[in-house]
Amino acid sequence: MSGWDRKEDEVRQMLETRPRPVVPWDLADRAAARGQRALRRRRAVRLATWSVLLAALFAVTVWAALTEPWSPPPRSTTPPLGGW
Repeated sequence: MSGWDRKEDEVRQMLETRPRPVVPWDLADRAAARGQRALRRRRAVRLATWSVLLAALFAVTVWAALTEPWSPPPRSTTPPLGGW
């Protein structure tokens, strides 16, 4: 007998000899409600994440439009030297 068959036989014996636990009558309703809460929470997190990403993109766009980081800095001239 292989190890897999032995484990399967042990599980079958445990299920046959031990009394089965009582399942609450509202288990399916509670599981469905918990799943709906998890789904709503997941949607809210996804919406918040997209909102933050879009706000960051908007902020970077406004910053880039105002400061124009791609343009070279203005040339600076040295002040006239006096008193030599």
